[in-house]
Amino acid sequence: MDMNMMPYEPQTVRPPKRGRFFSWLAASVAGAVLGSAITLYAAPKVGISSPSTSAGETKQANTSTSTETLPLQPTRSVSTNMVTAIQNVTDAVVGVVNIQKQEDFFSDSTVDQEAGTGSGVIFKKDGNTAYIVTNNHVIEGANKVEVSLADGKKVKAEIVGADPLTDLAVLKIDGSHVTKVASFGDSSKLRIGEPVAAIGNPLGLDLSRTVTEGIVSGKRTIPVSTSAGEWELNVIQTDAAINPGNSGGALINSAGQVIGINSLKISETGVEGLGFAIPSEDVKPIVEQLMQYGKIKRPYLGVQLVDVADLSDEVRKGQLQLPDSVTAGAAVTAVEPFSPAADAGLQSKDVIVEINGQKVDSVNALRKYLYTKTKIGEKVTVVFYRNGEKKTASITLRARGDSES
Repeated sequence: MDMNMMPYEPQTVRPPKRGRFFSWLAASVAGAVLGSAITLYAAPKVGISSPSTSAGETKQANTSTSTETLPLQPTRSVSTNMVTAIQNVTDAVVGVVNIQKQEDFFSDSTVDQEAGTGSGVIFKKDGNTAYIVTNNHVIEGANKVEVSLADGKKVKAEIVGADPLTDLAVLKIDGSHVTKVASFGDSSKLRIGEPVAAIGNPLGLDLSRTVTEGIVSGKRTIPVSTSAGEWELNVIQTDAAINPGNSGGALINSAGQVIGINSLKISETGVEGLGFAIPSEDVKPIVEQLMQYGKIKRPYLGVQLVDVADLSDEVRKGQLQLPDSVTAGAAVTAVEPFSPAADAGLQSKDVIVEINGQKVDSVNALRKYLYTKTKIGEKVTVVFYRNGEKKTASITLRARGDSES
């Protein structure tokens, strides 16, 4: 199995390591807040429930996404600017309804039922088609998706593409009823303490387009467990309240631009005001690829891996024959035929410890380097151990599905 095809971990709380209390909340969990967890918020249909939606700054319908951050007007207060910004954005905020097939025990058949709702942001309109960005976990597992517009009208949505690792997805709908489109701002220009507002549907559509206000509290990289495996997510930290149902909603600046997509928070007794949004500078390239390919094309090796640190001493020394000094790395459990790794001669039980001079101490470290530091078609140098002997291989990276192959 290649790096892109590694088994997805379920979106439940991964047993936290000391000092790490980050985790995802699956859409199947009722709008309750899990203790000691960074949570992906999707509220199921229990009472008031649904995955979250929200939107960024809006402009006239037939316009495309703008990436320029508008300057604040010095003659107006920040508070007045934010009120205006919120008013301009709210009609681009939508509800996203995840519909799944459920067993009907009375008729011994399956029926379509609302599994959860969330938020989304209309960011582009092209002719009679409108495009919405939301979180992957909001629509994951859906048989059908519906979008609830600002006027309350529900329309069918088609999933254009989704990426579990970055927790982003793009939907498209009939745009004939769309009157507002949000524009992206430049999250790289955000300053700590800058005012922001979160817009979404906390606890479901009954509280649609709820607004909470706060500041930019920080810029972080946090470890998360996704259905595609472990990842380190770049996020904007804010104290604006983010609740179940806000997932996929907009974090906006006082210029009325979307500078983040709300995704998760820390929920622990005694902890308040620790919400996180995916920054727009990361959202935009992912959205563009999803619209073009329906997926994210990433370099892949074509191997299935496990962390050496998770293996017993007996396995490390007996089966892998690693020196005593090697206690970390990525052990190969399988090699996909005709993959880049297979072409380079990698085998099961090889242990990768270095790539392009960078130490590899875990599967996540290798994945992160491949996905962020390399390109399709690039040659990388991998250092690995085989039967206790240190070896080197040169691997030409490909995207999965490219013909070799």
